[in-house]
Amino acid sequence: MDEKKAFHDLKTIFTRAVDSVNPENLIRDRLNINGDRLTITSEGGNLDIDLRAYTRIVVIGAGKATARMAKAVEAICGDRITEGLISVKYGHTEPLSIIETIEAGHPVPDFNSLHAAARILEIADRADEQTLILNLISGGGSALLAAPLNSVIEGVEVAPKGTSSLRSVALTLEELQETTRVLLGSGATIEEVNCIRKHLSTIKGGRLAEHAYPALQINLLLSDVIGDRLDTIASGLSTHDNTTYNQALAILEKYGIKVAVPARVARTLEAGHLGLIPETPKRGAALFERVNNLIIGNNLVAVRAAVGEAKHLGYSSIALSSRVIGEAREAAKVFAGIVKDVQRHGILVGRPSCIVWGGETTVTLQGPGKGGRNQEFALSFLLELQEYAVWDEQGIALLAASTDGNDGPTDAAGAFASTGVLVKSAELSLDPLDYLKNNDSYTFFDKTGFLLRTGPTNTNVCDLQIALVA
Repeated sequence: MDEKKAFHDLKTIFTRAVDSVNPENLIRDRLNINGDRLTITSEGGNLDIDLRAYTRIVVIGAGKATARMAKAVEAICGDRITEGLISVKYGHTEPLSIIETIEAGHPVPDFNSLHAAARILEIADRADEQTLILNLISGGGSALLAAPLNSVIEGVEVAPKGTSSLRSVALTLEELQETTRVLLGSGATIEEVNCIRKHLSTIKGGRLAEHAYPALQINLLLSDVIGDRLDTIASGLSTHDNTTYNQALAILEKYGIKVAVPARVARTLEAGHLGLIPETPKRGAALFERVNNLIIGNNLVAVRAAVGEAKHLGYSSIALSSRVIGEAREAAKVFAGIVKDVQRHGILVGRPSCIVWGGETTVTLQGPGKGGRNQEFALSFLLELQEYAVWDEQGIALLAASTDGNDGPTDAAGAFASTGVLVKSAELSLDPLDYLKNNDSYTFFDKTGFLLRTGPTNTNVCDLQIALVA
């Protein structure tokens, strides 16, 4: 096997994995209408709903994969849908005839994120006991629906007759945007980022479910979260929240960013900790008796599909995990060590080999460069190959890529790594270590020509790292 074939096979394996979590197919496989009965199947349980009990069927949702989910729901439910609105990342669209689409900012929210959240809250507020809500949720929903908390404790104000009261104002979009930027560059996990987002919002952390009560809510979720935590996917729009204002404050302290976020954001979290702002709805709240959360797909599905495709191509294949977290550059060193042992000592699996793992790492920004967690993973992995001189001596190739087609704030899904990439960088006088130090992985792989560009895939189940050993 030569290096060109290795890269071709890596792309084929990745494409098959992404196809396995096509949201449109997942919805079509799990939803069915027969007469007046709507049946929904999932690994977590099945639902059988008598549609005659409902005068309205409403479809809402947000996420990078939500447009394809909505396309399938339209095909299944047709003109039974009374009203529909979804929010998706710019470019992550599908042609829809009934459900309205708003394109908005990701990973940093923008004005359209505000507009979409306001519209969806209006729809939820009109719901009653005879309303069936199908809520289509996928990764990215946190940024695509932005509803700033309007209970910010600004200070003490003198009221009539000499009394005093606390004055409440709303956070601004700009404050949410700056907070998001700080969090994304801090190295915080997605669970930690979303803990803070939930406690600055009137739609996240189960608050959308509050607005929609007493409607029957069916939330169909494509998970981009390690362990499929319902309260973290899209910041837990319609499930009970396990986190608190106290934990949100502790996260700011943990990463030393309390002074970096806008002052009113820190004061809001402090006010919540003191009980001046109501907590997000918790487990046991009566409203959740009308809420059903069903996972329809996740990273493990994609990992298994990658292994299956690799076997089809003739590789001895193994899946190591679907729960990889931590700093991208450090996780890459661990993965490289495993792959080297496969190559040198034949542990775990025979050769030619395919080793797959998935999850979602993080990047703590240390420099002014451009890149994503997968490109940084690939660059760090590349440095671990420097002891080898040529492809024939070593025969290891890697693809690290995001299943949504957008790795961080870039137009690439990820990047390839091999000794051939090292040779190319040497020819161009590019030092991969310098680019890693500056978090400039995108520039490095763009110059060497080893980025993977797929365009938006309209699905989102975290990342895949796939290594081949000849």
